[in-house]
Parts: sequence; C-alpha cells; structure tokens
Amino acid sequence: MDATKARLESEENAVQQRDDRLRFLEELRSLEAVRALRCDPGRPFSSAEHAEIRAGYTTDIYFIKSLEILESLGLDETPVTAEVFASRPGILCGIDEAVRLLEDRVDEAWALPEGSAFDKKEVVLRIRGSYGGFGITETPLLGLLASSSGWATRAAEIKTAAGDKLAVCFGARHLHPAVAPVMERAALIGGMDGCSCILAARMAGTMPMGTVPHAAILIAGDTVTIAGTYDAIMPDGESRTILVDTFKDEVEESLRVADALGDRLDAVRLDTPSERGRVTPELVREVRARLDMAGYGSVKIFCSGGLDPDRIQVLSEAGADGFGVGSYVASAPAIDMTMDIKEVRGEAVAKRGRIPGLSDTERLTRVL
Repeated sequence: MDATKARLESEENAVQQRDDRLRFLEELRSLEAVRALRCDPGRPFSSAEHAEIRAGYTTDIYFIKSLEILESLGLDETPVTAEVFASRPGILCGIDEAVRLLEDRVDEAWALPEGSAFDKKEVVLRIRGSYGGFGITETPLLGLLASSSGWATRAAEIKTAAGDKLAVCFGARHLHPAVAPVMERAALIGGMDGCSCILAARMAGTMPMGTVPHAAILIAGDTVTIAGTYDAIMPDGESRTILVDTFKDEVEESLRVADALGDRLDAVRLDTPSERGRVTPELVREVRARLDMAGYGSVKIFCSGGLDPDRIQVLSEAGADGFGVGSYVASAPAIDMTMDIKEVRGEAVAKRGRIPGLSDTERLTRVL
C-alpha cells in the first residue's frame, strides 16, 4: 500500500507540474510566435493539451496570419457577429465545450441547447465580439462541434432502433484515446444509455458499463469458472452479464452459465465473430427459447459485434434485450460546420453566395 500511495503521489505531482507549465502558455498571435514554438521531443502523445487548444496551437495557420494583418491595420478590435451552421441535419453536441472555449473572448453568444436536433444550414451558434478576441478559435470550435455532433447523431440512430431496450457505447477502442471520452460523452448526449469508457462515464456522473472480455475466459480456460468468480467478487448491483461464445456453442454455454449462477445471472452476451456469421436473429431466437424452456426466462440477451440500426432492429424483433455498439458510432462522419461573418460594425455583410445579415431564427438561447 505504501508503494502504491507513493506512486500515486508522484503521478499527481507530475500532473500538477504539467498543469502549472501549461497555465502560462502565451496565445499565438503572430507567425513569429509560431516559428518560435518548440515541442518537447519527449512528449508521450501527439494529442493537444487543454491549454494548447486555448492558446491557438491547434488552429489553422491562416487565422494567425489574418490576426497579424488585422492588428497591423488597427482592425483587430473590429466588432463583428459570426454564425456557425451545419452542412446536414443532426444532433448538436459540443456546445458546452464551445462555450468554455469562447468564455472571456466574446461579448455575447447564443446557441441551440446541447442535444438539440438541427436542420441543414440551420444556425447552431451565434457569436458577437471583436474578431481579434475569438478569430483564432475558429478551427477548434468548428472541429469540436463537427465531430461531437457526428457521433451524437449516430448514437441517436442507434437509440431509435433500440427503442426502450438498453443501448451501450463500446466505441473507445476505435479512436485515439485522447478523444475517446469526447466520443462516448457524445453518445450519451445522443441518447444511448451508457458507455464503457471509464473517464467518459465518470465525467457524466455515471458508472461505466461492460462485462468481461474473451481474454479472461481464454486464460481461465472455462466460461463457467469466470462467471462464478465474477459473481463472487463483484459488488452487488454490478450486472452479471456473461459472454457465452468463447469455447462452446452459444446455447450450450448459456445454459451452463445459467445453471451455475441461477437467479443471479442477469444476462448472457452474444458476440459471435464475423468468421462464424456474427450474431443472427435465428441464434437469438434459439438462445431465448432454450433459456425459457430451462426455466431461465428472466435472463436477458445482450448482443454486440458490428451492430448498426438495421441489425439492431431485426435482433430486437428476434428477442434481444440490449445492444453494445462501437464502430458504428465511433466511425461517424463529422457534420461539417461553417462559420461566417454576418455583421461588421453592425452592418450586414456576407461572402458571395451567402445572404448578408443575421439569419432568421428564434431557437437560439443566450449562453454567454
């Protein structure tokens, strides 16, 4: 315990030192500052730190050049109003992060609420302030809205297909770990019932959801051994859901596990790989029938493995009670977001092809 405590204290000190260093990052406001930027060769991951995002390290270079030009003309404090709109319909996610990125940079901001449905070309965010205050945030601002809204939209499709049945996001393994919590939070915003990523779940104030991987069963050599030990050591309230496709036929393994755990078994999980045809409606129907015939009607069937809305619908009709979905949500295409300047010094403007002046909308609410 003393060694563990010392290690944790050392890690906490390292994190604090990193946070202290990042807290004093200067915002990039010139090409000279960009050229002077040096990156630590010992940096463990390529992902950006929070302070680096705020300081403009992830912005496109032309916003830095634009700012430097406007400053040289004495126009960087020009008051403008900008609007962000979407390229296609979806579910809005990332507004909470957008607000934190913009705070102390703009005079006012309005947005659709987090989790709102939006239409193509609908304004999701309106910003008013000096361009020099928020211009360099455009790249990260659009990026976080685009990615999060794409994930939330796919999650909403999954939950619609699942209806009142359980839908859990298992997508963290399909993304860089730096953004996996962002994706799984978006899945929750989109309506899914839970997620497996620990950090995402804890930030959302819930517990992560998941079972036991095939690896543990392969190492132990027997599904029932893992099921019994899981039941013995996991706290009450933690779902007793057991994988049943590792060694034996799924029906046989389901009955073996049910006999071993009795009424403490909550569900069996079917995750049959593509090499064996994946989870099919026929398999679900057989497992359901055999469990019912053996007196285990209360045991639910949880399915995973390459699921999408169409497969969820047919598996649900066959008797599945819950679904774990990873790649369909994680691989969602971003919903392209565009920021346009619509007013300069209170006068309506627009680039060619766009209508000058503020868009007509009554759905935005004040967020800053």
